[in-house]
Amino acid sequence: MNADQTDTTDLPLVDLDATAQAEMVSTGAATPMDLLTAAITRCEALNPALNALASLDADAARRRVEALAPGGAFHGVPTLLKDLLAWPGLPIGLGSRLMAGQVAPQGSAYTEALEAAGLVVLGKTTTSEFGLLGTTEPLATGPTRNPWDLTRSTGGSSGGAAAAVAAGMVPVAHGSDGGGSIRGPAALCGVFGFKPGRGRTRPAGIPPEAPLAGILSDHCLSRTVRDSATWLRATEAQGLPDPLPEASALAGDPPAGLRIGWFARDCFGELPEPEVLAGLERSVALCQSLGHRLVPVEGPRLDRALVGQAMFDLMAVTTAGMIEMLAPGREDAAGLLEPYTRWLADHGRGLAPPRIGEAMQVIAASGAALTDCLDGVDLLLSPTIPFTAFALGAFAPGTANEVLRAHFERSAGYTAPASLAGCPAMSVPLHVGRSGLPVGSHFVARAGDDALLFRLAFQLERAAPWLPRLQALSQRPAWRKS
Repeated sequence: MNADQTDTTDLPLVDLDATAQAEMVSTGAATPMDLLTAAITRCEALNPALNALASLDADAARRRVEALAPGGAFHGVPTLLKDLLAWPGLPIGLGSRLMAGQVAPQGSAYTEALEAAGLVVLGKTTTSEFGLLGTTEPLATGPTRNPWDLTRSTGGSSGGAAAAVAAGMVPVAHGSDGGGSIRGPAALCGVFGFKPGRGRTRPAGIPPEAPLAGILSDHCLSRTVRDSATWLRATEAQGLPDPLPEASALAGDPPAGLRIGWFARDCFGELPEPEVLAGLERSVALCQSLGHRLVPVEGPRLDRALVGQAMFDLMAVTTAGMIEMLAPGREDAAGLLEPYTRWLADHGRGLAPPRIGEAMQVIAASGAALTDCLDGVDLLLSPTIPFTAFALGAFAPGTANEVLRAHFERSAGYTAPASLAGCPAMSVPLHVGRSGLPVGSHFVARAGDDALLFRLAFQLERAAPWLPRLQALSQRPAWRKS
């Protein structure tokens, strides 16, 4: 469905985006309870196959609907939250057996904004343990399966959200992104994934002094561009000098004659798989057909050893600190953690403060590799992730630690530079490869140019709509229990 299409009379609820569902509520064509009942039915029917839910609390969601205050851009629309975000009264599992049975006592300014938008949270989606791995196969909940092929991964760490949105459990779902944890799963599951620029959104509970706070973003995975733009408007930080315009204004202002730099090699100089490279070439041609000028550029380059070690050190010290905060003095903690998490935590506990400071300096300086590439162009285009959805089990917990670390680096080779630079970026599901699996296209803009990315996304959505593919996916035999 394009941004200017609002006729939903002949479509089942599962095929409507969040904006259309909210419009049905506003016109009286449906009630919030109607939407919630449909979503619960869908979740219960599909989750045995997909395993995308960490928790589902239908009774609590019904109580939220009954107490729903009027107003909000998504009034009455059901959604799911990634199980790294605390919501008062819901389980907070963090993808870890260590957190079994824990319930969040409070939320954050971010979750307050979601509530004010009228969203109805009915549960949590799966994530890798503490969001550390590029696949969603935690020991705590088991593997999440890709709706396009149940033998394949959704990526990570927002894999449950990507699967839920692609399969139509809910029209839009929360995710979070450090090195590509929204954009990678979005590409592998064929949905739209946007990472806001640094400082664009309200705080989501991460202390600003945390080592990785500057590269983490909370947002959503969606079936349409307008849902993503509306979600960002609802969660924007207050007092921004350039607040995002409404989705309708963005959709009605298509960009003309952009200069887009495109590149095929990731930040470590590696090429993607042929199917992904073919998708990039098709995206270049599509943008050219829309009147934009496509310019080959080298793309950002990072020192793999230097930056990889700095990221590893900061993830390690963050993990060690998190475990100490969540389970102080618990003698059973080590046995409940996955091997990779234990490896990281052990490494983090041994790091001296000067080493941590050096790692933070490396990360801060590395963002320049991307901003330098934006000189002379309006946007950058590349693959989102260098491969299509890979087989479940290939990078599951228990795989050799160095293999998992290498897979994380390979997965983030296109997406991480935007995170390091604090630039907005998006994965657009423009293509399906010869294998029948989705291929994402990654666009990056300068810091503060979130609106430009959305304007292009609307234009691309009109030229090469992907929602019909998702609607067809929703009707596959495996999903017809709903």
